[in-house]
Amino acid sequence: VKNEAFVAQLAQFSQLEATTGMSETLKAYVESMSGERMMSSTSMIGKTVAVSDAPAVIMKGGKPAQGFISLPTGAEGVKFEVFNDKGQLVANQIMGSQPIGDMPWVWDGSGDNGSKVPDGNYFFKATVISQGKTTNPSVSVLSTVTGVNQQADKTVMLEVAGGKSVKLTDVQRIGS
Repeated sequence: VKNEAFVAQLAQFSQLEATTGMSETLKAYVESMSGERMMSSTSMIGKTVAVSDAPAVIMKGGKPAQGFISLPTGAEGVKFEVFNDKGQLVANQIMGSQPIGDMPWVWDGSGDNGSKVPDGNYFFKATVISQGKTTNPSVSVLSTVTGVNQQADKTVMLEVAGGKSVKLTDVQRIGS
């Protein structure tokens, strides 16, 4: 092997070794950051977050369920339905025309007959008529974060009241 070729090969080996070392250092950094992300996410416990299609926990003397429905094209009408954990319809409301944006909603835990529903998890469904089309957009529920966990792939999950877990990256809003 000529001297020039030998020196070129040494340079390539040196560059490969440096790249391998950099890759290992970057991998260690990413792993340490996932632990840091997990620790910083614990500050979310007790906070209220908006979660798509989460259940609302209704308890006697507790706060009413709240959330919003995203209406990017507005609506000519909205049907809002509440179901118990057995899938039975317990309440529904027909709402008129809605502007473009997020439509807030509040449910005080009363059934269609006016009496308070039993304690438990309740789910929501929206049927929207907009621009002549009927759709069922997801209903976002304001839920309290009860815990944080990290999956094997280092994804941080927030556990919310009612038993649902949601990726930290999927949280739409955070409140106090």
